[in-house]
Amino acid sequence: MPISQYTISQFIVDAFTDTVFKGNPAAVCLLDEWLSDNTLQNIAKENNLSEAAFTVKKNGYYDLRWFTPGGEIDLCGHATLATAFVLFQFIEVDVESLTFATQSGELVVTKKAEYYELNFPVYATQQVPVTSEMEEAIGVRPLEAWLGRDLVCILPHENDVIDATPDFDRVKALDGLLLNITARGENTILSHVVLLQNCQSRKIQFVVQGIVMSFLYGLVSWNKQNLRLSKLLREAEFLFVAWREIGFTLQEKLPSIAVARFM
Repeated sequence: MPISQYTISQFIVDAFTDTVFKGNPAAVCLLDEWLSDNTLQNIAKENNLSEAAFTVKKNGYYDLRWFTPGGEIDLCGHATLATAFVLFQFIEVDVESLTFATQSGELVVTKKAEYYELNFPVYATQQVPVTSEMEEAIGVRPLEAWLGRDLVCILPHENDVIDATPDFDRVKALDGLLLNITARGENTILSHVVLLQNCQSRKIQFVVQGIVMSFLYGLVSWNKQNLRLSKLLREAEFLFVAWREIGFTLQEKLPSIAVARFM
């Protein structure tokens, strides 16, 4: 069906926060059927958020795809939680869990009191040499660098993450879809994560990426039983509740929501 013949309901959901216009935003589009990839990509470009999620209901589950302004990606945690929020609030109000079929396998989001719980797969990464290009892009020379779908750089100190002033033109030239930087904190094993995106709406986001958590899960040197997050942001609270052989689950407090309609 041509897109001109019907209206798409679109929601803008701010994840990892309880305040509208804070946290990590995602566009969520509820479709009756799949549109062309070109149309989905253009909607993502028009929104110019880090991710736009598109979902179509099937028999007992939902197909789910994610697009950045630059192309389709195979996994996005906050946009999955955002999609679940919209469905729980407006469509599937009487259910306790939702199952999504994605490029990264089956993802399940479950209501847990005031939290949503999401299972997450583990990303395979390999350590790569730290380069002068990484240092020039970030402004600090990483201690380690790991590459999977994204590039993850471990910096010497948490303040290197907090005070980061990256060169975005150089960031775009690095390997990986996205650049994530993280560091050990003074009182916590994981301090802060910055996600650097090729997206003009929010160039730097102090958010915890599922990609980074997936990466850290695979590192023997990081104690999985004591993994906690710094309260630097004050706007987000996370509880990592279960570590498993195939991945991990996380819980996030219910997000805020702003509603828009895409005609």
